[in-house]
Amino acid sequence: MADTTDPSSDRDQLMELLARYTDIPDLKAWDYLPATVFADEIEWDFSSLAGRPPAVTTREALTDRIRATFAGWKATLHTTTGHQITVNGDAAMIHAKVRAEHWLSPELAGDGPDRWLVVGFYDDEAIRTTDGWRLTKVKLTVIHTENSGLYALAANAVTNS
Repeated sequence: MADTTDPSSDRDQLMELLARYTDIPDLKAWDYLPATVFADEIEWDFSSLAGRPPAVTTREALTDRIRATFAGWKATLHTTTGHQITVNGDAAMIHAKVRAEHWLSPELAGDGPDRWLVVGFYDDEAIRTTDGWRLTKVKLTVIHTENSGLYALAANAVTNS
């Protein structure tokens, strides 16, 4: 296991964990990053965005779901800032601000807007494993969106392709 006596090391590792998490859709790194980010089981709570209740799922099922969700976007950029991290032994809580931008291709956007913006907070939980920190819970609280209707355009493009 990682050294538990250096809080700054834990903080750095947990911030790196969130960076890998946001890289998954941005880099379309479906094959290798999820195993470095998620525990075998994870509680996924995007109810403030999608309206679905929180659910516990496997890493593989979550990866498939995220991949399908992002398939219709030309590009995405997810950034986190203002990290507030609390470590208690081999468990951690991470609160961070998030700005997520999603762009449609010009063909899908047409003459309309091409960027869906989501702004909010992550309240995540992680555990220390023999392979490093892994997320066990991801909760997004949305405080602002712009052009939310673009999500349906992106989803329909995947469904109709």
